[in-house]
Amino acid sequence: MSVLTTDHPAWIETEAGGRVRAVHATTGVWVLSWDRNGPHMDCVDGTEDVKPEFVTTDPVRLPADVPAELREGLAELGVSQRLATPWLWDAITTAVLRQVVRAGQARKLYRNWCRSYGTRVCTASGDLHLAPSPERVLELGDDEFAAVGARFHSTALRAAATAYAANAGRWQLLNAPDLVTKLVRIPRIGPWTAAAAAADFTGDFSMYPHDDLAVRTWAAKIAPTHNWPDKKDKSFGAMWTGWAGPDRTALHTLTLSTLTWGSHAP
Repeated sequence: MSVLTTDHPAWIETEAGGRVRAVHATTGVWVLSWDRNGPHMDCVDGTEDVKPEFVTTDPVRLPADVPAELREGLAELGVSQRLATPWLWDAITTAVLRQVVRAGQARKLYRNWCRSYGTRVCTASGDLHLAPSPERVLELGDDEFAAVGARFHSTALRAAATAYAANAGRWQLLNAPDLVTKLVRIPRIGPWTAAAAAADFTGDFSMYPHDDLAVRTWAAKIAPTHNWPDKKDKSFGAMWTGWAGPDRTALHTLTLSTLTWGSHAP
């Protein structure tokens, strides 16, 4: 058995305790659900030519130098499945809306943003919503951003929408490191936002911002007796990546498994 990584705010808990999410893939809209039998996918609009993909992460690939307490906690979690967000624009939007705000607030902001301006998808579990398209974002006025609590993010979202419209075809073909290089050139898209978006879209969490507060928080809860750097100590990132060395798969496993420990569904 495996667990579902639910860090992305689009995952909604169902009355039965499962999870459901609508996604825009290249050729269609899909409704994905998760229960104790695993993932289920249904194309509800368009064609099934390009299917969403789940990334499997197994703690057996953790770096050899990971502290024993952390290793044991992640091993108990077991194998995880995380949906690689199939729409790059959604990944960028999600990362931008996480700027400056805490995780719980960012989740509420993302859902309100999608519900207010995105496309509604009717499902057996209720209405779900896709992120508003780049074209829709560029139509919004300042008051409409403010109405959902996204006034602070309006500059970054508008700049990202403009850049995405001009470059999406090329960007979607890039690996995670090259995608970060492109995204960070967008005004108000810094290294943290670019790395978070690239990891979400490609499924490669070796590129995730490893000193992120979520990583630090969950790691400390998994291994409370380890001597972790203080929250303001910038040595955490170097320590974290140092355990994996040049092995990007090991670094991906360490980071995504830790994030999954904090946000998952059985």
